[in-house]
Amino acid sequence: MATKKERIKQKLSDSIIRVFESSPRQLYNYKQLSKALGEEGQENKKFLQGILYSLAKEGILIETYKGKFQISPAHLEKQKHIGPFITGEVDMKQTGKAYVITDELLEDVRIAPNNTGYALHRDKVKVRLFPRRKTDKQEGEIIEVIERRTTRLVGVIQKSKQYAFLIPSSKSVPVDIFIPLENIHGAKDGDKAIVEITEWLPPSKNPFGKVVEVLGRPGVNEVEMHAILAEYNLPARFEKKVEEEAEKIPVDISKQEIEARRDFREEVTFTIDPVDAKDFDDALSVRKLSDNRWEVGVHIADVTHYVKPGTALEDEALQRSTSIYLVDRTIPMLPEKLSNMVCSLRPNEDKLTFSVIFTLNENARILTTWMGRTIINSNHRFSYEQVQDIIESGKGPYKDEILLLNSMAGIIRKKRMRNGAIDFDRQEVRFKLSDNGKPLDVYFKEQKEAHKLIEEFMLLANKAVAEKVGKASGKQKPKTFVYRVHDIPNPEKLNTLKEFVRKLGYKVKTDTRTNIASSFNRLLKESQGKGEENLIETLTIRTMAKAEYSTQNIGHYGLAFDHYTHFTSPIRRYPDMMVHRLLARYENGQPSANQEEYEDYCKHSSQMEKRAQEAERDSIKYKQVEFLADKIGKEFEGLISGVSKWGIFVEIKENKCEGMVRMSDMDDDYYYLDEENYRVIGNNKKKEYKLGSPVRILIKKADLQKKELDFVLVQEEGRR
Repeated sequence: MATKKERIKQKLSDSIIRVFESSPRQLYNYKQLSKALGEEGQENKKFLQGILYSLAKEGILIETYKGKFQISPAHLEKQKHIGPFITGEVDMKQTGKAYVITDELLEDVRIAPNNTGYALHRDKVKVRLFPRRKTDKQEGEIIEVIERRTTRLVGVIQKSKQYAFLIPSSKSVPVDIFIPLENIHGAKDGDKAIVEITEWLPPSKNPFGKVVEVLGRPGVNEVEMHAILAEYNLPARFEKKVEEEAEKIPVDISKQEIEARRDFREEVTFTIDPVDAKDFDDALSVRKLSDNRWEVGVHIADVTHYVKPGTALEDEALQRSTSIYLVDRTIPMLPEKLSNMVCSLRPNEDKLTFSVIFTLNENARILTTWMGRTIINSNHRFSYEQVQDIIESGKGPYKDEILLLNSMAGIIRKKRMRNGAIDFDRQEVRFKLSDNGKPLDVYFKEQKEAHKLIEEFMLLANKAVAEKVGKASGKQKPKTFVYRVHDIPNPEKLNTLKEFVRKLGYKVKTDTRTNIASSFNRLLKESQGKGEENLIETLTIRTMAKAEYSTQNIGHYGLAFDHYTHFTSPIRRYPDMMVHRLLARYENGQPSANQEEYEDYCKHSSQMEKRAQEAERDSIKYKQVEFLADKIGKEFEGLISGVSKWGIFVEIKENKCEGMVRMSDMDDDYYYLDEENYRVIGNNKKKEYKLGSPVRILIKKADLQKKELDFVLVQEEGRR
């Protein structure tokens, strides 16, 4: 049996090997190693030199210089074949370090800059995990790039006489791309361009690439919006064959097709959409059946009637999976002929639809549900603002139908909240733009009753469709279907959020599902209008799992639904098209679809949705920086929205633009981060800047290329 001294030495040996493995190029003597090991090294300093020489004898270390050691390449090579291993996706940071996101562990794996190998952001990689101590985060090294997912990068060309480099715009790419002059394709110094990586092999420190498209000069709106799309490998236009196929689709509806459908053309029907919308996915119809019974129809564009498997349109829709909404444009999933004309539920035109028809009583209780293919003719096209005006004034076209639906939606919503739904009622940033895309003003889109009216009936239809297929009767196994799922929050993340908000004066109960939901709703409501509002909302969302598409139904935690899908937006979402097809397939008595095939489609759709959201956020951030670019030197009231070791983040109250006050610009004292209490404190005067505190700032710098704003504080005395 090992003695206490032997156990200490063995544990120390493991820790030493881990230090060397995590920094393969680093040399250490026993004093440097003692420091690197922290408390463990200080307490056992007397053993270190002996263990170093012992590990060198075993061939694990090499004594490179007298008393200085480095990990042996042979040992590293051997370790690459020794587990444990995981696979995952790289989330690369600007500093060069990375995190690998994996389904195989509860946490992400931290990768030091010298252990990222030849991986780039979003690549699928194989990681060897390092031994871990209880208090440490899991670390590892990337040993293989399984799938290179980042093949094209956007940035600015830096050209010299012999060669050129692309300086990537993305903060997630910490290396520049080397471009031989024969692969420059006419790009000039300072141009924004798209570069394709051709190879990245050892011992090269930089990937090699070639210019595939010159976008133009930085700062031009068209150039910047196309650059954002290219950065996320999203399409800016349709290929000619896709457009040509769309143009051939007939607008007229045959008599045979009309006769095969349930006819709702005589029912009162209308659409409610944003004022500038052109793709009307959904419509509502209302008909009184008796004193306390109504028929409410949720009618959805029958896209799959026009887009058939095996066509270029189908392939394009699958590849895109979603429409993309940048600040100044929509990049549709389907060509305009379909999205804005043939499929769009425009007023006073016969349109083919797939509908869910509810019979409800005066308490909005569902009595019967019918689903199937229909034809409608919308009587009116409403904007949200028009419907809101009718709700508030009680006057306007179809006011009785609007007020009835609004009353029912309110009842349905209250019931959903009682059942444990979480109410993320976020303000959306919008811009008033000039003809050339320059932001003239910032305003906010708020969710009012008109939005909630539509939302509740769409949720009702989505839930009903998911239950129709997902609730198997008897011993029959549910057939393959596409669900929109949302897992329960990770307990560790929940506890972290609970401790975080406790220090800000908020309480979160995490003992039951209902308490978590009610706590989240209260937290979001109480933090509204305060400096910590955005941070709390962001952390709350991060605490929860991400909603995604899957054939494995685990329910939707955020909505408190056991069955949920996306059925109501097939013009702009491919998963909704899949749901339409599967629903029709099973209505026709056909066997269950191939689950593996549909799960692959679900994963792809989830990935494309994430990319589209990131591109949208980047376009908003760019326009926020552009909006303040001509306001350098101006002062604004703000709230501290975050703190870091680099400085404090401040959100301007009037336009919600966020920037950083850097520590280096806070020159009235030496400031340091008190991370535990979310504040920055002056060492001498003890002045503190705490999360949520109001401050006055001055715009110092607006960096359009980095999409970053720099602020400086305006002191109370009026001095900067």
